[in-house]
Amino acid sequence: MTMNDHPKFVIVGGGLGGALAACYLGQAGYEVDVYEVRGDLRTGAVGGGRSINLALSHRGIAGLEGVGLADEVLSQAVCMRGRMIHSVSGALVFQPYGRDDSQTINSVSRSGLNRTLLTAAGKHENVRLHFHQKCTDVDLDTNEVFLTHTETAATSTVTGDIIVSADGAFSAVRRAMQRRNRFNYRQDYLQHGYKELTIPPAPDGGFRLEKNALHIWPRRSLMMIALPNLDASYTVTLFWPFEGPGSFEAIKTESDLLAFFDQHFPDAVEHMPTLVEDYFSNPVGSLMTVRCNPWYVEDRAVILGDAAHAVVPFYGQGMNASFEDVLVLDDCMKKYAPNWRRAFESYDAIRRKHVDALADLALANFVEMRDHTGSKLFLLRKKKERLLNRLFPRWYLPLYTMATFTRIPYADAVARAKRQDRIVFASALVILLVIAALIVVGW
Repeated sequence: MTMNDHPKFVIVGGGLGGALAACYLGQAGYEVDVYEVRGDLRTGAVGGGRSINLALSHRGIAGLEGVGLADEVLSQAVCMRGRMIHSVSGALVFQPYGRDDSQTINSVSRSGLNRTLLTAAGKHENVRLHFHQKCTDVDLDTNEVFLTHTETAATSTVTGDIIVSADGAFSAVRRAMQRRNRFNYRQDYLQHGYKELTIPPAPDGGFRLEKNALHIWPRRSLMMIALPNLDASYTVTLFWPFEGPGSFEAIKTESDLLAFFDQHFPDAVEHMPTLVEDYFSNPVGSLMTVRCNPWYVEDRAVILGDAAHAVVPFYGQGMNASFEDVLVLDDCMKKYAPNWRRAFESYDAIRRKHVDALADLALANFVEMRDHTGSKLFLLRKKKERLLNRLFPRWYLPLYTMATFTRIPYADAVARAKRQDRIVFASALVILLVIAALIVVGW
């Protein structure tokens, strides 16, 4: 394709990342067609996706601010100030996310947020939204996108100057890229799956648990979490092994389920009147990490979000990272257009190493949430981090703070956290040696 000042964009996938990309491209005046496999959420179609609600934090909010949607979305969110840890005995320990209420995360409805983004994208006359359109394949030499209507089975082919892939972890566009020379791809599944349950509002319509917290029941090899919703319900997610003791495979009957919950989550049972029905009617989902490169094909196609870097959900950054992808891609396009290849190369170079670092953080945090959040040593470490942050706010930032409440790139945040830890360790060692020397001299 020759350099084109005003190319036509085809976005494959109208989920969160694709809809936000449509908003940015529409705002910039480009011609955009979005093709989404699901129905139109704006007209009441049932949403899909990996979870019912998500944790929105600083990076995601920055992405929404770029198209004027942050305030609208936050008005429909529930603020979570920290983690509420539930022990087997029923004892509760609250762990704040940051030093004050300026550092909180927000529980948002996936379908509600997607509806807001689609509505905003559809307000641009140059953005056209097409639903029930499943992308079955892509020809990246001709930029033809092959579609099948999910209700009528009718097939069609569309073309665009630039294809934007936002079609998730099982992306058809990325699959076409994998058939090309020198494309690297890797996917890794966890041995744990997930299942979603519900805690309904209390009989009086209020919240059954602390409203402004993300609730965690850490149980070593397994875990349960609950995020609050605006209607006073909670979306509950089980993260259990697929097979073995204490697994989804091991729970076969109602009595198995109730006995298991009484053993591991006794304080939650009374709040879950539809536990049995939800458990046996809802599917078990898988959790995987995707890494690939490059993220573009010349000046014709580019991928973002889960299509480029699916991560497990344990750092709460999947959606936020996807929204930041859109921000970075928009910056690169503004800087280099109409040299689209240069724009996509820059986006790849700036972004990929950081979401690879995020993938590692998310995997490590699963072990931390599951095995360590209830321990005294973990609580002591978190208190130490908050103290150092208060004493030296410009110098010391906890890793979680950098990842969640700033836009410091993920890999840079990891490197800075390691430097900080080395300095703290060396300083503590020096202090101990000085104290020991004084004791010896005094003696």
